[in-house]
Amino acid sequence: MDATIAAFLDHLRHERGLSAHTVVAYGRDLNRLRAGLGADWPALDPAGLRRIAAGLARGGSNPRTVQRFLSAVRSFGNWAVREGLLEHNPAASLRGPKLGRPLPRGLDVDQAGRAMAQPGRNALELRDRAMLELFYSSGLRLSELTGLDLGSMDLEAGLVRVLGKGRRERTVPVGRLAREALRAWLALRPGWAAPEEGALFVSRRGGRLGNRAVQSRLALAGLRAGLGERLHPHRLRHAFASHMLESSGDLRAVQELLGHADLATTQIYTHLDFQHLAQVYDKAHPRARRRSDNAVGPRGGGDPLPGDEPT
Repeated sequence: MDATIAAFLDHLRHERGLSAHTVVAYGRDLNRLRAGLGADWPALDPAGLRRIAAGLARGGSNPRTVQRFLSAVRSFGNWAVREGLLEHNPAASLRGPKLGRPLPRGLDVDQAGRAMAQPGRNALELRDRAMLELFYSSGLRLSELTGLDLGSMDLEAGLVRVLGKGRRERTVPVGRLAREALRAWLALRPGWAAPEEGALFVSRRGGRLGNRAVQSRLALAGLRAGLGERLHPHRLRHAFASHMLESSGDLRAVQELLGHADLATTQIYTHLDFQHLAQVYDKAHPRARRRSDNAVGPRGGGDPLPGDEPT
């Protein structure tokens, strides 16, 4: 790997605290850039970047891939300017293709309840139930849950201390049912955990449970619950956020609980909330019903409203 790229990736890991997944993706994009540059880094300019990004688009890369490529290069350019490797960031003014922002697929309250209703006959099932309850109770990201240590939990106070993106720490509440599930798991955890292992969730081998193992266990829980679509950690996080917002309407509070640095990231859940309200309106309001719904007359609304009588 190019030594400059390697130094930048070390900066992302150790100074910015980005996830391993993000570091690998940025490294892949920058190696692609280096291969397409055909010269040393000082030769990097906006025209060359546009050419490489356009080549990605022509080659069939989806808009998100092009956006991530430009994001990686912008971040690299800012770092290279600070390090004195470049005079200016050639990617600073470049913008990628616009992305449609799909609404996340969440769970309704009944589906969430079915997902939580897992058997608790042994340590494995009790551990899985505790993970599910904690995801849904506190809106954690996958890496936040697998990074939890025993000292992160205060079950008496009902709080968990989480290290989020960019190494930002936050403390979030833990609900009653999640606390009960965690106590049941913690009673059996010593039979699994290796000596000196501090992780809250461990595997049968005694070490910290990894991300892939958690994803696999949640997918199995979703199949058992008959949800129809794959259950994954982010679906539970979406469910937490949308159900909190539907009940409270407090966008700022949900932002804090999720650990979003930007309120705009949280605002996507207002669309989910309005979507839910629109569905209720369409079913309940007489003038929102479709003609095919109980249609008995030209308006299709059932019994006439006052003022609808023929004259």
